[in-house]
Parts: sequence; C-alpha cells; structure tokens
Amino acid sequence: MRVVLQKVNHAQVTIDQEVVGKIGVGYMLLVGFAPEDGEEQLDYLVHKIINVRIFEDEDGKMNLGLNDVQGAILSVSQFTLYADTKHGNRPGFSLAAKPDIAEPLYNLFNEKLRAAGVHVETGHFGAEMQIELENDGPTTIIYEK
Repeated sequence: MRVVLQKVNHAQVTIDQEVVGKIGVGYMLLVGFAPEDGEEQLDYLVHKIINVRIFEDEDGKMNLGLNDVQGAILSVSQFTLYADTKHGNRPGFSLAAKPDIAEPLYNLFNEKLRAAGVHVETGHFGAEMQIELENDGPTTIIYEK
C-alpha cells in the first residue's frame, strides 16, 4: 500500500465538472494498493496518517496533528502509484492491485479513517477525476507498507 499525503489549505476533486469531494485544511491523500495488501497495511497507515504531526504550533514548529487543527481528509484512489517505469517509455501497472481487490480496500481504508474521528471526503473509485489543491508548506509525505 502506498499513500502520498499532502498537507493542504484546501482541496477538491471534480468528476464531469461536478465537485464530488471538497475539504478545507487537512490532508489530500493519493492511495494505491498492491495485490497482497490487507487490513495490516490499512491499520498501520491509518495510524500513521491520523497521528502524524505536521501542522505548525504557535512557535512555528511542526507539532500539531490533524485533529488538533480540526482538519479533514480528501482521499482519492490512485493505482498509478504502482507504475513500473523500468522498461520503455510507457508505464506498466501490473504491480497494482486489480479493481476487485483495490476497491474494497480503498473503501475500508476510508471507513477506518472515519472511525478514527476524521471527516473524510472522497473521489469515485476508477473514475477520471480532476484534483485541485493548495499544498501548504509545501509538505508532502510518502507512506508505504
């Protein structure tokens, strides 16, 4: 499982010119799955994401977490995080989980984030989406489990 986390001032995902998910301060997550991923990976990364402290405190130090700033999450499925670019000029995606594996994991991942007390907005699994965001910092973290 791979997650690209970006700390944002705001973010939104649009499908066919309709905004389907929108947040203010929080995290924009791009989420990809490998065929062997399961609940162990989900639980580990939910814990890491919920508890990472990358928001500035009153002294300007990264010392506050998502809940400290009443932040939200915009979660978007992203199978291209498993692109294989070692051969040729066109990426291969055989390392990514197939949709019948990835979609239930993606849905469960978002449910676990919500169960941890975070407001979560999403895109639509497998859809063509446009994402707009304002990265704060910029602060971007890549998680892999």
